[in-house]
Amino acid sequence: MTQWLDPVEQRAWQAIVTLMARIPGALDTRLQREAGLTHFEFRVLSLLSEEAGHRLQLSDLAHKANASLSRLSHVVSKLERLGWARRDSTAGRRGVHAVLTDAGFEKVLAAAPGYVDAVRRLVLDGLDDEQTAQLAELGEALSARLHSVLAEDGD
Repeated sequence: MTQWLDPVEQRAWQAIVTLMARIPGALDTRLQREAGLTHFEFRVLSLLSEEAGHRLQLSDLAHKANASLSRLSHVVSKLERLGWARRDSTAGRRGVHAVLTDAGFEKVLAAAPGYVDAVRRLVLDGLDDEQTAQLAELGEALSARLHSVLAEDGD
């Protein structure tokens, strides 16, 4: 027999569902309007910008971006067409790397202020410092749990 969510669990779950549904769309809308990027495209470019040499093996990038290799490959192809990234195979190394181009780095720098403003307006400005720290802890705990459960399930 299914044990239903109690009222507090239901409130918590509904809050997460609302955030999962609303925040990505709001970020996509803002980034599309201001920078011509989706949130995921910005995330990929941003992750590459933070790496030494602005490069990362595709499988590692997919893991950091919380995406399938297939989805990431599709987005990297689009970023290549736009001149913001390129693929590189290094002799003696396994796997293909995504490399951020100079134009891609400039794109990240140009899009970042609007992105940060949107994150603050949508989420962080509604919290005090203690709540922000709590959100960080809860988000990290939930992410670790999700990673663990998905690994157990083979996903």
